[in-house]
Amino acid sequence: MPTPTKGPRLGGGPAHERLMLANLAAALFTHKSIKTTETKAKRLRPVAERLITFAKRGDLHSRRRVLQTIGDKSVVHELFTEIAPLVADREGGYTRITKLGFRKGDNASMVQIELVLEPVTPKAKSSKKSAAPVAEEVVEEAPVEEEAVTADDAAEVEADAPAEDAAADEAPAEAPAEDDAK
Repeated sequence: MPTPTKGPRLGGGPAHERLMLANLAAALFTHKSIKTTETKAKRLRPVAERLITFAKRGDLHSRRRVLQTIGDKSVVHELFTEIAPLVADREGGYTRITKLGFRKGDNASMVQIELVLEPVTPKAKSSKKSAAPVAEEVVEEAPVEEEAVTADDAAEVEADAPAEDAAADEAPAEAPAEDDAK
């Protein structure tokens, strides 16, 4: 029995391992999150991410390549129609592994592997040259919206208008006096 080139062996022969990873991937795509051992999850991650990358392409050849691994057409359909559009903007890292502790029976390390379906927030491209101007970034204040004027407010404004006009008449009279002083 040949040993796999990378990672621990998951029991049985290579064909059994391939089928086991295909079944785990199908369960992951169906349920979006599964609980398994850490070893299986670490071996499943590259398989699942490769299948998601094929699904993002969306063409017939990619669909047939995924069908070679996962034989269930309903799971493949779900992968291509539901999961692929959700991760279309993500450039890799489609899965997340969270440690849960140890299994009671054999003390195996248990994890939860789940699909990362949250939308991606694009990061600003930063370099060493643009690091300094970022610190000097000017924050613009949002314009203040004017409040709606009610009928009562309009009456008060009209009553105050003659007083404001009188104050405006006095201001130009003071201005020439200041000019004479200079």
